Amino acid sequence: MACSPPAADDHQLQTALDKLLENLNDAQREAVLHVDGPLLILAGPGSGKTRVVTHRIAHLLSRGVYASQILALTFTNKAAQEMRRRVENLAPGQRVWVSTFHRFGARLLREHADLVGLGQSFTIYDTSDSRQTLKRVIEAEKIPTMHYTADRIASGISSAKNKLITADEYQPRSSSPLSSVVARVYPAYQQRLLASSAVDFDDLLLHVAKLLKDNPEVRAELDSRFRYVLVDEYQDTNRAQYVILRALSLDYPNLAATGDPDQSIYGWRGADLNNILDFEQDYGQAKVIRLEQNYRSTKAILRAADTLIGHNQRRKKKALFTENDEGQPIRLVTYADQDAEANSIARQIQDAIESGERKASDFAIFYRINALSRSIERALRAHRVPFQMVRGQEFYQRKEIKDVLAYCQLINNPKDDVAFERTVNSPTRGIGKKTLEALGDHAYRYGAPLLEAARESGLIEGLAKRSAAKLSQFVALIDKLTAHAGGPVEEVIGSVISESGYRQRLVDSDDEEDASRLANIEELLTDARQFDEEFEGEAGLEEYLERTWLVNETDNWEDDSDKVTLMTLHAAKGLEFPVVFLVAVEDGILPHERSSMDTQQLEEERRLAFVGITRAEAELQLSLVRLRDFRGQRRMAVPSSFLMEMPTHEMQSDHGSGSLEVDPWEQFDLPPEEEVWVDPNAAPAPEPEPRISAAITTAAELTDQTPRPATTPKASPDDFSLDMTVRHPEYGLGKIKSLSGSGKRRAATVEFALAGERRIVLAHSPLQPVGNR
Repeated sequence: MACSPPAADDHQLQTALDKLLENLNDAQREAVLHVDGPLLILAGPGSGKTRVVTHRIAHLLSRGVYASQILALTFTNKAAQEMRRRVENLAPGQRVWVSTFHRFGARLLREHADLVGLGQSFTIYDTSDSRQTLKRVIEAEKIPTMHYTADRIASGISSAKNKLITADEYQPRSSSPLSSVVARVYPAYQQRLLASSAVDFDDLLLHVAKLLKDNPEVRAELDSRFRYVLVDEYQDTNRAQYVILRALSLDYPNLAATGDPDQSIYGWRGADLNNILDFEQDYGQAKVIRLEQNYRSTKAILRAADTLIGHNQRRKKKALFTENDEGQPIRLVTYADQDAEANSIARQIQDAIESGERKASDFAIFYRINALSRSIERALRAHRVPFQMVRGQEFYQRKEIKDVLAYCQLINNPKDDVAFERTVNSPTRGIGKKTLEALGDHAYRYGAPLLEAARESGLIEGLAKRSAAKLSQFVALIDKLTAHAGGPVEEVIGSVISESGYRQRLVDSDDEEDASRLANIEELLTDARQFDEEFEGEAGLEEYLERTWLVNETDNWEDDSDKVTLMTLHAAKGLEFPVVFLVAVEDGILPHERSSMDTQQLEEERRLAFVGITRAEAELQLSLVRLRDFRGQRRMAVPSSFLMEMPTHEMQSDHGSGSLEVDPWEQFDLPPEEEVWVDPNAAPAPEPEPRISAAITTAAELTDQTPRPATTPKASPDDFSLDMTVRHPEYGLGKIKSLSGSGKRRAATVEFALAGERRIVLAHSPLQPVGNR
């Protein structure tokens, strides 16, 4: 539906528009005023993209577009909540659907659950529940896993789902033993999920994408319903999200995608950078607007970030600039070890707080992997500096919380076997392992959920009457609790913890940890009460459970508390802080060692560093150490190759207590043994995936598994020059000291930071240039 502009003499509308557009720069104003047709907003860091998206929604509303025709999608609950708040301020009373992708998928599936074989009250399994289901499937089907862990197998299944490859369509690759295991486990796992009327996180997108493909009338109805679709962080969309957005923008191609290829850092989760790079090809006549003015960082910080990201090839160039002050130089500090690094940072923060110069919430400490936080936590505690860790679903993952919520899940979805297994003996009811094995065999034999099988416990062959009676008592408890399911969520949860005996067991315990668990379930009651108050009775148990399942990484971050924030670089996306400390800027950590011989992964690591740097508003410290303890081993550290790509000559070398007055490029001695670092928090690197050219395609196109070239091509001997920084898969980072010969006989003498001097015949070596190419 094209909307006519307001009449020129409509003074009231014009005044409202002028007010809406005030304090916007020219590029922002152009993006806000765009109405019909595809729009790509390339938004650099700190360029006010949320302001643009929300003002654009307000402008559409002012042009007569109904709120029900607008859909805004983003990736985190905090971002969605902030968007809703701003839209409400700009257009009071207008209820635009602003949601995360996964919550949007869950709502659509509730509307059309029967079309994908689910019940409306389906359960959304979190990571631990889906892993438990996977393990049960492997045991029940007696599938040989070739020693692969459940996490590795789950990663393979997740990768397939993100590519829209269903269990029936998945084909193993002869070169991948893991894919052969996945090919056996995936169908059985998916069948178990459907039998339990459950989905995992990936299913929320896979089912919706397939729903839109297989049901043209549903797709057309939704396309007509949501005539204006706005998506934030478009660079982070995966195959399934791309297909969903295409399907919703065929008849009414008014898709406005906001994003930045330079901030695409979730390739390991399935995000496809090509989605944003190829936007103009996918959407003909697309208008492209660049938001290049940064309102967040100082000139010094922005210059370093812009110089670094300029080394990436797969990007859309932007001329970032800021009218902010030059600011303080970036501090580049080399410490003796991680304890000196942590203590120096803690002391700097403590001094700034005590002097009144800063408050604790002004500070953030970023690291590449969670394992690097331990020494920082110790130092902050020792200096009595308040801090918070961003850990995602931490509260809802506590045992006692999961126990109570499992009762709620079983009440909401009687087919949920994972919830049954968690609640049947929690608190202990004397239902033994043999009883549960007999129940499970009976349920499996007749294809029934465990709760339904428990109703027939008296008929289960070989089950003692006493055991059958205990199962019947548990069924009666669930039936009694189900009677409360339609009431306020606080009432439901209160009934669960009281009627189940869970609260009393904790009250009667002398264990101090149980006292803490009791406090946690009381906090869960408070959480439920706040939910009831927020939605004023319009949302119930199902919606509350959905909210607990779809918790994002930063949802437990308290942005209004006066605490230092500790988080990984991946979690830092979308946030900003006056002062940022980025630790362990070292080769093998940032960039991660896994990226050393893969150009695409190396570029993503560079984007990750870019994101971390651009979170800083006024002050930034980059630090590295000479010796780092990691996973029980001590090793020499090497400066990150990314430091060579930044204007380090502009940076300030601070040598506080515990730091070393050394050049970061000083060659360190070779340690006794070389260790290989493994990121314990990182998922396995995703297999190369193909590009999908259209959303509504044939099944063959959706299941195309032709690999993309991802590894770095072998360098020519002529690509190398004197003093060039190079990388070797075995020796690490080094610098060319001399060259001799030509053609196939061309050789280089390279000084490696860890391996010392090596003479290498370039035509027969995997050596790769890093800089000055």
